Amino acid sequence: MQCYIYKSLKKAELYLYIDKKDDFSAVPEECLSTLGPLVHVMDLELTRERKLAREDSQKVLKCLQEKGFFIQMPPPLVPASTRLQ
Repeated sequence: MQCYIYKSLKKAELYLYIDKKDDFSAVPEECLSTLGPLVHVMDLELTRERKLAREDSQKVLKCLQEKGFFIQMPPPLVPASTRLQ
């Protein structure tokens, strides 16, 4: 599946994946306003086998197919191994 990735200029390391280039109609308005201005960073042929740096490609594909978008959140500030349980 072809997807298009946009970087939020408002929130560091926050990315929006959509299934149609420059078509944000599937993304709820509340999400778009939280993301702030977006800049296109890359097009990607996404498959189940493709490795992504911080996300599970199957999870991203499922969201794109069901919702038409996926939001990649920034990594946590505190490493998981040092969080209190």
